[in-house]
Amino acid sequence: MQLPGPDAGEFEWACFEQSGVLTTEQADEFLGRGTVRGHLKLGRWRRICPGVLLTGNGELTPQQQLWVAVLVGGRAAMLAGAAAVSAGGVSGIAGGHIPVLIPAARCASKRVSRLPPDMPAVRVHRTSVLPPEHYQAGRPPRTTMARSVVDAAAWAPSERAAQLMLAAACQQRRVTPEELLAVLSVLTRVRRRAFLRSTLTDLEGGASALSEIDLLGLCRRFHLPAPDLQQRRRDADGRLRYLDAYWREWRLHVEVDGAHHMEVAAWSLDMLRQNKIWIAGDRILRFPAWLLRTNPGEVAAQLQGALKPR
Repeated sequence: MQLPGPDAGEFEWACFEQSGVLTTEQADEFLGRGTVRGHLKLGRWRRICPGVLLTGNGELTPQQQLWVAVLVGGRAAMLAGAAAVSAGGVSGIAGGHIPVLIPAARCASKRVSRLPPDMPAVRVHRTSVLPPEHYQAGRPPRTTMARSVVDAAAWAPSERAAQLMLAAACQQRRVTPEELLAVLSVLTRVRRRAFLRSTLTDLEGGASALSEIDLLGLCRRFHLPAPDLQQRRRDADGRLRYLDAYWREWRLHVEVDGAHHMEVAAWSLDMLRQNKIWIAGDRILRFPAWLLRTNPGEVAAQLQGALKPR
């Protein structure tokens, strides 16, 4: 929406700030009940659900959908979870329903089940733990990035999806593992708390991808020494390289490939890089990421053989 002009009134500014989505109470206060009814009757405006209006007659935009979710949530509702994470700039977050958070003392609004087809489902979560530092002013209001990521991971459909949420937010530098652990220390009854703490500890230790988290978990499971992650080394040409995992004492480098296969050109370049590191005196083991999940025993056996005293 365009920025209101210098002579704009409260109604124009409210429409701008809330992407054209208002509560019926707001609209009546700004324009009067008769004028609001006239806009609706003539089809200039849409009634999204009881108590929420769109000051237009088109389909809801993504930003308008977020405002509808917060407004149907009722007083003190705020955007939360994956929707707040995505709105905060983390890419690659799957869409779907829009979660909102309300204080535990409030009951969920009955309007969430009466939304139109162009509006995603709204899922209302209640919480008794929402300190002021977890609130972020925004359009619409939302929980902070750290609180949103922890909630999204706790509400995720699987542990794998929860790990992906934590890793994506940290990898894209929208939040740090330390900030997430601080939130987790306050949410003492959050779902998957121990699992989330373990994953964040790995991220805090240098893991930047799910494959690296899987590798650390495998080392703990099979009682192998933990590697250093994302270590900088120079190859035979003196160029600086980043190693996925490196056991310095054994001069062992492990590379975990995230894809099932690579393009020929990319594969060739990667092999050349690997050979130069090998020439410099290190040994290299290479595993596809899926093997760490489907056959960890085979990976552990090879690591155990490579980590024997030389």
